[in-house]
Amino acid sequence: MEPEQEPWWRRIIRRLIARKPLEVILHEGGRTQMKRTLGRIDLIAIGIGAIVGTGIFVLTGIAAAENAGPAVIVSFLIAGVVSGLSAFSYSEMSSMVPISGSAYTYTYATMGELLGWIIGWDLILEYLVGAATVAVGWSAYVVTFFSDVFNVEFTKKTTQAPVLWDNNDMAFKVNHGAYLNIPAIFISLLVTALLVLGIKQASWVNRVVVVVKIVVILLFIFGACRYVDQSNYHPFVPPRQGNSYGARGVFKGTQRVFFAYIGFDAVSTAAQEARNPQRDLPWGICGSLSICTVLYIAVSTVLCGIISYKELDVASPLTFALQAHPNTRWLRILIELGAICGLTSVILILLLGQPRIFFTMARDGLFPRIFGRLHHRFKTPYLPTIASGIVCAVLAGVLPVDILGDMTSVGTLLAFILVNIGVIIMRFLHPGAQRGFRVPGGPFLIPIPGAAIALVVLVLSDGPTIYRLFIWLAIGLVVYAAFGYRHSRVGNPEKWSEEDIAYFQDSGMLDGSDGSSIAQSGKAEQMDSVGKQSVESVTSMPPAHFNQPHASGIVEQPAPKL
Repeated sequence: MEPEQEPWWRRIIRRLIARKPLEVILHEGGRTQMKRTLGRIDLIAIGIGAIVGTGIFVLTGIAAAENAGPAVIVSFLIAGVVSGLSAFSYSEMSSMVPISGSAYTYTYATMGELLGWIIGWDLILEYLVGAATVAVGWSAYVVTFFSDVFNVEFTKKTTQAPVLWDNNDMAFKVNHGAYLNIPAIFISLLVTALLVLGIKQASWVNRVVVVVKIVVILLFIFGACRYVDQSNYHPFVPPRQGNSYGARGVFKGTQRVFFAYIGFDAVSTAAQEARNPQRDLPWGICGSLSICTVLYIAVSTVLCGIISYKELDVASPLTFALQAHPNTRWLRILIELGAICGLTSVILILLLGQPRIFFTMARDGLFPRIFGRLHHRFKTPYLPTIASGIVCAVLAGVLPVDILGDMTSVGTLLAFILVNIGVIIMRFLHPGAQRGFRVPGGPFLIPIPGAAIALVVLVLSDGPTIYRLFIWLAIGLVVYAAFGYRHSRVGNPEKWSEEDIAYFQDSGMLDGSDGSSIAQSGKAEQMDSVGKQSVESVTSMPPAHFNQPHASGIVEQPAPKL
């Protein structure tokens, strides 16, 4: 008697929740041809390079003027604490799964393909829009710098976006007289070219600009504190006016400045280019976040003290605030120079991270495979890097900084939620896997509050921002249904031949013992419709493979007590 055929809807459900096997992920990541040149200091610099930028030089003033008033200090503190909770989770996941896919890979391995796709698609928005936001801020500081130093005035036609966002009316408005933000387009394309050339060159440039911007930030804190007027801190929490100020304004400010903290998760996208990812990634994530949180709070305190928060609704608030005080010209020039360097490093790191997620998803079959190839000489994911740079340049050229920043923040929050949940799941699915870092207090004490607070801040975001996120995710589901579902390596192993894998020109995609495809190895973990775990064979990897240490240094250990 033939077995009863499985219903179509059950097959689809099992496909959507199929997890990519951890053994396969580690095998591919540990044998990559990407150049492992980054040490602990490089990773901390990457974190600082991505974190310290728009949050200090641009969004501090906007969040104070439109949302929280002087209480933006509290907004930064809340955002820093919540980010710290998620940073612990990122540290554990990145030390356990040191792959460039970041939250996308973590989610794929813990919650299945559909949620993995959703967070990967979300991260594409986060990094692309984030880089575009910073490029707009970079443009504003370049214009101010040339005006102060060389007395050269750039026309509005070529330095501003053609549209503006009205926070009170929640609507776009025409920016009369502006056509295109050319400086923002220029820096986006310049950084893209640098990233194509190689990670070593990009890391060297990042180190230099990180040192410059930290020195400049310290000069602002200690140089401007003598102009602080205590009356500017009153009222500390202004009365609510529409969608602004009051307690809701403080949380709205928190949601807005969350964008300032996305740099620490960018560290995890460089996992496959780190010399010792298990040991150094947690240092890069937690170390950079701690340094930057202190700098954010100090800068916002001084900024709101030297000028009324109502006047800070500008793209370059630090230099604008100093213009109200005498003998600050050279300090303004130094800040402008530091801001230009700082924002450059943020663009660099964000455009470094996004293509690597795109690259990882392409190798999993969720995007066209052409985006999964490394450059034959530079060993960089050059095609997704070029594509990301072009899209970033277009966004930076036509959209304003505030609308871009809000879209990035909600994407960050969604990633935080899923990574925190992923830590809990991994503690039970793979309790014996070696971890270079463990979240203190067990799997629940920090990840649950981290996910819950991020969810609350996400819910408190304004309606249009949430709508735009859902529209983006809806578009992503259409793309997944049309392409990713049909070409996924986990879900469609029969469609991936040895020739298909060889196309990537990377030995990390092959089993070193006999050259067999890693796409034809491992076991896809799936859940059936009644919630019972079933493991279906995708290929026939030799059993001995699972008993051998991986190149990433990750092996299964006896399960510790939770």
